[in-house]
Amino acid sequence: MSDAVPPDQPIVVGIDDGPDQEEIVRFAAQQAVLWGGRLRVAHVIRSSLPGGLAGGSQEKDREVRAGARLVERYENLARSEFPGLAVAGELPVGHAAAALIERSADAGLLVIGHRGSGGFPRLPLGSVSLQVATHARCPVIVIRPGDTGGRPDSRVVVGADPADDSPRALDFAYQEAGLLGARLEVVHGAYPTGMVPAGPMGMVPSDFEVLDQGPRDFLEKEIARRRDRYSSVQADLRIAHGRPATVLAEAARGAYLLVVGSRGRSGVKRLLLGSVSAEVLHTAECPVAVVPGRNGD
Repeated sequence: MSDAVPPDQPIVVGIDDGPDQEEIVRFAAQQAVLWGGRLRVAHVIRSSLPGGLAGGSQEKDREVRAGARLVERYENLARSEFPGLAVAGELPVGHAAAALIERSADAGLLVIGHRGSGGFPRLPLGSVSLQVATHARCPVIVIRPGDTGGRPDSRVVVGADPADDSPRALDFAYQEAGLLGARLEVVHGAYPTGMVPAGPMGMVPSDFEVLDQGPRDFLEKEIARRRDRYSSVQADLRIAHGRPATVLAEAARGAYLLVVGSRGRSGVKRLLLGSVSAEVLHTAECPVAVVPGRNGD
C-alpha cells in the first residue's frame, strides 16, 4: 500500500469561529474513520509576535478560554456522531497558516475550510487555505462551504498528468475510492494544441487521436499497475480537451472528492502551487484534496 496517509499519524482538522465548521469537522471525522486513524481538532490561537500572544494577559486568557470552548464543542460533535473514534483537541499558538503547516509534518491528513472573503461560497480561496495547501507536507483537503451538503456521487476524480513524476496523488485517490467503495475517474485535461501556433507556417490542424495516444498509453499503464493492489476499485480513464483546470472542475461536479497533485511544471519545490491545482481550489464545486509529492516535494 502507498503511504499517502500513514495509519499511525492523526488526521487534523483546522477550525475557527466562523460558519460551516460543523460540516468540516464531520468530513474530517469520516476521513479518520475511513483511514482507521485518530482525529485532532485544532484551533490556532493567534499571536502577533513570535513566541507570544497579541495583547495583555487578560486578552490572552480570553482567547485561550474561547479557543478551548470551541475545540471542546467540535470534539464532542465528532465523538457523538462517530462513536469509537479517538478524538483530541489542540490549541497551537501562532499564525494560522504557519501553525497548521508545522502540524502537517507529523499529520497524515489536514482538513480545512475554504473561507473566501466574508465566508461566501463562490468567492476566492482564503489566504490561510491557499498557504496550507501550498506548503503542507501531508495531503490537504479543502472544503468550500456547502461542498458536503446533499448527496454527492459515489465518485472520486483525480487529475492525472504524464508530466508529473510523482504517483502519490493517484495512489491517494485509489485509496480514497477503495475505502469509500466509490468509482474512480482518472482525468487528463489536454490543452487544445490545435489552437497553438505550430511555427512560421502558422496554425496546423491537430490529429487529437494521435496526440492523445502518448498520455493514454502512459495512464493506462499506471492504472494497470494498480489493478492488483486496489482490486476493488473500478477506474475509468478520460482524456478531454480544454484548459486542464476547467476540465477537472467540470468532471468533478457532484463528486465526493477531487484529487490533484501540488506540483506545477516549473520544478520549483514548495514555493508555488501548480497552476492547475491552485485554480481548481478556487473553482471546483466539491472538496479538493491537494497531495504533495514524496517527502513534501
